[in-house]
Amino acid sequence: MEENINIIKSAGIDEREEIIVDFARWLEAASQDALVYGEGRFAMMSASMAEAMRVDADEPARDNPENTERVLQQASAMMAQFKAAYPHRVISRSVH
Repeated sequence: MEENINIIKSAGIDEREEIIVDFARWLEAASQDALVYGEGRFAMMSASMAEAMRVDADEPARDNPENTERVLQQASAMMAQFKAAYPHRVISRSVH
C-alpha cells in the first residue's frame, strides 16, 4: 500500500485512478471484516469512504496529486489502525 502512495505523484492519470480503486477495494474488504468482528462504526466509515473513492476515482486522479496522496494516506492509516486492533484476518464469513 505504501509504495502505491509514494508513486502517486509520478503516476499517470490512468494509474492514479487504478490505485484509488484498489484502495477502495481494500477498504471494502476491511469493512466486511469489521462487521464480522462487531465493529459497526468502522465498517460503516470504511464502506462510505470506499464508495466515495470509487465513485469519484476519476476526479482526484486528474486533479492535484497531493490531495489524492493525502486521501490515500488517511485510508491507509484507517486500515493500519484496524489491523493493529484485529491482527488476525477473517478466513470465513459464513454464519451457521
